[in-house]
Amino acid sequence: MTGIVLQARLDSTRLPGKALLPVDGKPLVFRVMEALNSVPSDLRILACPEDSFSSLAPLAAEAGFQIFAGPKEDVLERYCQVVRRFNITRIIRATGDNPFVFADAAMAINGEAMALNADYSGYSGLPYGAGVESVNAAALLRAGSETTSSFDREHVCPYLYAKADLFSLHRPLAPLRWQGKDLRLTVDTQEDFDRALVLYDALKNEPLRYYGFTIIKKCAEIFKK
Repeated sequence: MTGIVLQARLDSTRLPGKALLPVDGKPLVFRVMEALNSVPSDLRILACPEDSFSSLAPLAAEAGFQIFAGPKEDVLERYCQVVRRFNITRIIRATGDNPFVFADAAMAINGEAMALNADYSGYSGLPYGAGVESVNAAALLRAGSETTSSFDREHVCPYLYAKADLFSLHRPLAPLRWQGKDLRLTVDTQEDFDRALVLYDALKNEPLRYYGFTIIKKCAEIFKK
């Protein structure tokens, strides 16, 4: 069973409260879930810290996501708890900073991961904030049981891709149509958020607004130097 697991929280040091900042009338984190709804999956889960649960639960329900509360700082353990709770065998991992996830690229990398039975898969060369990671749940549980590094536990997947001798890795360069390593689509700062508002407004009437080639084309149109 494949589950999209989106990690999100309310506190942010660089852009306080960014998850709830409005993007065309809906909170940013809702727009992230909306984008992920374009990616086929058996389950969709918003995994948040316990102190964010009450604020995020109504938004998750509205977006068609289930919600799960787990440890705040140990995000790896939060994911492991989701795996155990929902009996997931493969995770499509996404983060709450990224309202312009490439749905077509997410489908492609997950399909490749499943075909190869890879423990960890992710494209390189995508714009920052455009990609997801496809992770074998058993490998993630192993990482959770073995690593004691605070960095690994906060960032979830480094233990996997740093251990090529233990895990099967698939990290190809993204196809040319999705490449844009100098393009920033994540939302970490006020400047990022301001750009996101402009981009969202330009994309909102596009029928394939969450497909990578559409987003890259629109960025080229509106952010010309």
